[in-house]
Amino acid sequence: MATAAAEKRKPVFIKVEELKPGTNGHNLTVKILDSKPVPVPKPRRAPMSLSQHPQRPSRINECLVGDETGCIVFTARNEQADMMKPGATVILRNAKIDMFKGSMRLAVDKWGRVEVAEPANFAVKENNNLSLVEYELVTVQA
Repeated sequence: MATAAAEKRKPVFIKVEELKPGTNGHNLTVKILDSKPVPVPKPRRAPMSLSQHPQRPSRINECLVGDETGCIVFTARNEQADMMKPGATVILRNAKIDMFKGSMRLAVDKWGRVEVAEPANFAVKENNNLSLVEYELVTVQA
């Protein structure tokens, strides 16, 4: 009986155009169009006890990734940045949507994974960039 509960569910892959603000747990196969390092501000000097646990990632790349339905900015941190070579295909597992200045960014934190995949045979739909759509924070009256 217990084996059925322990079975892994097959991951459900979605397309870029299906991404919505404030959602997570996405699996996508995307091509990398562009990858640019972002300067990370040096943290202010912290007391010795805090310096062993750096609060900020040391390297960040902003990458334009996409599939045949659209594209979005992916924020790659540290080792992830090494995999984000323009032209490569990657699988993003358990990705989430972060909001940055009102626009969506895709990210994979410590609960997810970025894997280099076989080259995909689709052309990225570059004229549907979800990160260019600005969302307004609307408070809903209950």
